[in-house]
Amino acid sequence: MPILKKENDIYPDDLLADDGPAANGTGRWWALYTRSRREKALMRRLARMNVAFYCPVIEQQHRSPSGRLRTSYIPLFSNYVFLRGDEEDRYAALTTGCISRDLEVTDADRLVNDLRQIHDLIELGADLTPESQIEVGTRVRVKTGLFANRVGTVIERRGQRRLLVAVDFLQQGASVELTPCDLENLDS
Repeated sequence: MPILKKENDIYPDDLLADDGPAANGTGRWWALYTRSRREKALMRRLARMNVAFYCPVIEQQHRSPSGRLRTSYIPLFSNYVFLRGDEEDRYAALTTGCISRDLEVTDADRLVNDLRQIHDLIELGADLTPESQIEVGTRVRVKTGLFANRVGTVIERRGQRRLLVAVDFLQQGASVELTPCDLENLDS
């Protein structure tokens, strides 16, 4: 049983859709670096202010000291919430008291593509592992299987072959175990 239910991690729901607000070319993207453990508070306030945002949240399970299985929902990228809007939206976010600093995204198309991939993997229910350092490896596209058409880097973690999907702007990402599938090498 979850300690708290999962909250909305994207507003509006179609923000990253191909025909959603991120595709229409208006507004800018910012990576908001929050004060410690303030991501969810910021998301609640942005939703109340009707400001578009995305903060990938994943399910994490652990055992309590009494042995009960606990489920928590944690941000995939600690302290980061991505905001899309104009200067007024950015200013409104800064007035919440949840933000330490903000970074304007220079390559919005690439960020949106990276965030779409992360969002799609979360929606598929993939068991994601946060990766805070991008390792050098072969960049691939998955051709078949559950993760078909996903692009990432093959890495090795604890004897497992994993697909690292990165948000290059943050130099962070998430990895998922690669099940048997065909891969297309994008480096050659």
